[in-house]
Amino acid sequence: MQSNRKQTALITGASGGIGYEFAKLFAQDGYNLVLVARSVDKLNEIADEFKSKFGIGVKVIFKDLSNPSAPEEIFTELKQASIRVDVLINNAGFATYGLFNEIDLNSELQLLQVNILCLTHLTKLFLKDMVKQGSGKILNVASTAAFQPGPLMAVYYASKAYVLSFTEAIANELEGTGVSVTALCPGPTESGFQQRAAMEDSKLVSGQKIMTADTVAQIGYRGLLENKTVVVPGIKNKLLAESVRFTPRKLVTKLVRSMQESK
Repeated sequence: MQSNRKQTALITGASGGIGYEFAKLFAQDGYNLVLVARSVDKLNEIADEFKSKFGIGVKVIFKDLSNPSAPEEIFTELKQASIRVDVLINNAGFATYGLFNEIDLNSELQLLQVNILCLTHLTKLFLKDMVKQGSGKILNVASTAAFQPGPLMAVYYASKAYVLSFTEAIANELEGTGVSVTALCPGPTESGFQQRAAMEDSKLVSGQKIMTADTVAQIGYRGLLENKTVVVPGIKNKLLAESVRFTPRKLVTKLVRSMQESK
């Protein structure tokens, strides 16, 4: 896969939605790919599609990222295969929906493992080599949820606030190293995300015109290549992210609760 030293992009959550669209964009630009997800059949199908259509190398790694050992296993497998990762896309993530005291504890702990711990762990592992070689890019998928508290999705919103804060901090630390880190903060997006969170009936998404996954990925991809630290796709989302800074937090929380409730 590395014989001609094409650049390689590793993408988690690559079997659908924003992750798949990112993979397609990198493939179109001639990158080799490492695709990580749990869906064996879907990943193999995508790998075959991209190899035949774009003439690139594709390595698939089947991992459940809620398993704490997954990041180290991914890193070790790539080291043993002599695959150097030039771009890391930490896209995998999911949400839970409902009252915090009623949601299953294990579901929320798995959310934290995937959205925060796995993302941090993978970043730590691959960033060291990027800094040594003086080049590399990382994109962490956060959300407009990162900018305010989120009643009925309390743990998810908090996890994305972590991703945004973490990304901005290490982006500052990495200035002058040749490595850039970007936080992509999309609003509601057409993907399997809402179905998995069982929130299709919430006012936030039900009956709303929301961005497609390919549009979000394209905006994020451009921002990554331009070394932007924070990318918020869409004027409406940008206004939302800015407006909460000037609104009392208690009011923001009430407004978010109202949007999250079912119609």
